[in-house]
Amino acid sequence: MNGKIKYGTWMARKVFSLLLLWTVGVAGASAQDFVIKNNLLYDATLTPNIGFEYNPADSRVTYGVNVGYRPWPTDDNKNRKYRHLMIAPQMHIYLNDTVYHKGFIGVTGIYSHYNVAAVKFPFGMWRSVRDERRQGDLFALGVSYGRSWWLADRSSWVGRHLRMEAEAGPDFGITRYTRYDCGHCGAERGKETKFFVMPKLSLQLAYNIVGRDTLEKKAPVIVTPPAPIQLKTVPEEYVPQLTVPFVEDFQGAADNWRKDNPVLVLESEYKPYDNTRILRKEKGMLYVHFPLDKTTLLYDFRDNGPILDRIVDITRDIMADTTSSVSRIQIVGLASIEGRIAHNQDLSDGRAQALKRYVQERVATPDSLYELNAGGEAWTEFRDQVNDLLTDEDFRRKIAVNSKIAEPTEAQLREALDIIDNEPDPNRREQRLRRHATWPFMRDNILTDQRNSGYLRIYYDYVPDTRAKAINEASELLNAGRYEEALAKLEGVKDDPRAANTLGTTLFRLKRYEEAMKAWQYGADNGNEAARSNLREYLYYLDSQRKRQDAIDFNRRLTGETSE
Repeated sequence: MNGKIKYGTWMARKVFSLLLLWTVGVAGASAQDFVIKNNLLYDATLTPNIGFEYNPADSRVTYGVNVGYRPWPTDDNKNRKYRHLMIAPQMHIYLNDTVYHKGFIGVTGIYSHYNVAAVKFPFGMWRSVRDERRQGDLFALGVSYGRSWWLADRSSWVGRHLRMEAEAGPDFGITRYTRYDCGHCGAERGKETKFFVMPKLSLQLAYNIVGRDTLEKKAPVIVTPPAPIQLKTVPEEYVPQLTVPFVEDFQGAADNWRKDNPVLVLESEYKPYDNTRILRKEKGMLYVHFPLDKTTLLYDFRDNGPILDRIVDITRDIMADTTSSVSRIQIVGLASIEGRIAHNQDLSDGRAQALKRYVQERVATPDSLYELNAGGEAWTEFRDQVNDLLTDEDFRRKIAVNSKIAEPTEAQLREALDIIDNEPDPNRREQRLRRHATWPFMRDNILTDQRNSGYLRIYYDYVPDTRAKAINEASELLNAGRYEEALAKLEGVKDDPRAANTLGTTLFRLKRYEEAMKAWQYGADNGNEAARSNLREYLYYLDSQRKRQDAIDFNRRLTGETSE
């Protein structure tokens, strides 16, 4: 056994001598490609080791060798032994254009002469070595994947010369060894040959003799036939599509209410009441209900509550506003076509008065603000509903679904319309309809709302928004191509975010591009959607101009032309 130990020591000395000569030769030939490495994980097993790596040409491939030699046992008292010599030539193929940087594929050959006993290897490998000694040789070939990274930025010495390499993969090999009963005895138990697979893990500290800057200037030489250089297509000059919508004239509190409440109408659109108006079809007309044959307005009758609350809230809010004001409250009271004409006229007048009193008791409003109309019997409304039964399928279906009486035929409905249109006396007209076959259906399904209706519309006025007027006048001048006049008109309102879009577009037309972009940005930051849209359009225009100019400059360089 002593002879074998001496043989191993002699071999280690020879290997290190050869490596020293090889290192000196390589370093003298091309020191800038030479790397010295140490495997920190191998150090952790108390095995001195060193590695050398060399890049022989401007390529992504490096060649090297790692050597480890551990001549002593770890603990002789426990009969533990882990003596070995390991030589591992290797090749790294880097996956990017710079060697010693980022990912690489490794191919490694391994030779080892070993003498081990009572060693607990990781991953459950070679369990029998825990109870006996083995001495022999192994040969292996492995593939791996690794990463290399510099330890700092290139401004420091460490960043220019020191790297870390992490590498992992499987090794496949064969070993032939002699088995012994204990770590120091010489009694052989026989010889064995085995194939094996073992993991490779390494974490190496690498020193590049020449700095990182020199290495990164080296790139692989790829010889390819030169591709013909073609002229670039010059894009068409892009014309920005700028929009200049007119701004809305702000109308105070009424402006806020009218968006969701069509009951509000400008005083300039006032329409007096006459009995030809079909109130139930007028957009936004609010109506309330009264008990049968009564003029008492009840908050909790049918759906009166929400309607009355809205009327009061709108009136109160506009009356308290300094910009807008209620100019007129138009109220129409109606009664059904049933009964005496005089009684129905009084009933409709009383209902109009009741709706007026309800509003006045909750909002201080003068009598002069109210326009009361006693519409009497609602013949116009009634005639329109009968006609809808003939012509409006949705209306007919809605009425019929809740009716307990059979629907009248089309011929019967036409007869009823004929009576309404051609009988001039209202009393006789009512009597004739009462005797007609359609009467039970119309009595139960149409006349219900006519018996208890009161309608209301609120008209308002406001202080004109002079700033909006100035902005819109400037927009008209801009659209007419009178840019300087438009700019002068905007001078007094340029701090208004509503003016930002018109101002930015005017400045753009005057080729004052930086100022235009600032104006659009101000408007976009303050919620002006038109300014935000035009700002996006302008930025796209700038990008298209840059691309167009790049193509023109490239073509001039290629053809040797010079710009004038």
